[in-house]
Parts: sequence; structure tokens; C-alpha cells
Amino acid sequence: MTNPSKNLSEFAVLLIDVQKDFWTKEIATDFPDFPSKVAQLLKFCRTEGLDIIHLRAGFKKDESDWMLRYRLLGEIPCIEETSGTNVLDCAREVQGEPIIIKKSFDGFINPLLEEILEKRNKRCLLVAGLVTSVCVLLTAATAAQKGYLVNVIEDCCADTSEAHCYALNNYPFIFNCTEVSRINTDMEIWISELQRLN
Repeated sequence: MTNPSKNLSEFAVLLIDVQKDFWTKEIATDFPDFPSKVAQLLKFCRTEGLDIIHLRAGFKKDESDWMLRYRLLGEIPCIEETSGTNVLDCAREVQGEPIIIKKSFDGFINPLLEEILEKRNKRCLLVAGLVTSVCVLLTAATAAQKGYLVNVIEDCCADTSEAHCYALNNYPFIFNCTEVSRINTDMEIWISELQRLN
């Protein structure tokens, strides 16, 4: 457990798109520990009182809310009322945890995300989910540009192996990386960084 003196009120976890359409056979093969790591993350957050915000993709069957390139392609992941939108068991919300439905790669395109973060006075975001090189990366990048200190929980993200590694290793100016087992100790560093930025 974290030190009781730590103030975690400025921290939040963004858990992105842990849904069946994004949990492909290839990704599941490359990252077999992903579900257990996400479950471990959520247990830690709930025990320590760290806010969790769930972001999930969901699109209408009639294509009216699809991004244009997907309309040209004629298909998109996570169409409403299909099994592909289902959340993996490891990532189910509990009562009181916000769920934000997004129609884009970047979670901040839905203004509700920033409204929640501002209302709760969040300054440091821990980002996790699927897939690393797309929705995780693009949401993390916007968070950094909007003034949040960003850390990606690398073992709670997954993608094809090559794309995962590239996304995590090439953007140190956007975010730092951690692992779920290191959050407890890294929290001291993040709190210190926030104090330096005051």
C-alpha cells in the first residue's frame, strides 16, 4: 500500500478501450499477461482510492458517427450492440467510476473527459489500455499538450509487439513509462514532479 501521507487526489487512471474488438488473437498471443495486469491495476487503484475513468469506443451501425476513413473502408471496430464492444472481464467498472464513450482515437475529443478531470482537479494521468500505438498514444499525447503530467503503464497496454515497443520507446517528451508493480514507488517521483511544477 502507499504511504498514507501521500495525496493521490491529483492523480487519475485512464483505462482505454479494453474491449473485445481490440483484443485480437495476435495481441493476446503477444501479451498474455495483459488481463491479469489490468486486474492488478484496478485492484490497486480501488484499494488506494485512485480515481479510474473508463474510456470505451462505440459506434452506430448506420455509420453516422464514424470517422471518414472508416466510412470509406466500410467497417469499424466496436459497433454498438455487437459483442465487439464488450469489455474484457479484467476491466469492468464498479459503481461510481465514470464511463466515457468515444467516437475517435483520442479520448479528449469527447469534452466530457476534460470536464471530469478539471472538476476533480487532476494533474497527473496514468494511461493504460488498447491499443498502445493508437488510442493510448493519441490520448496520452493530447493529455500532455493540455498540461497534464502523463505516465503510461506499459504492462497494462497491448498492441502488436513492434507497434507497442515503438510507441513506448520513442516519445519520452510526451510521457514516462512505468509498470503496475512500480506505481507504488514511482508515486513518490510523480508527487515530487508535481511539487516542482507548482
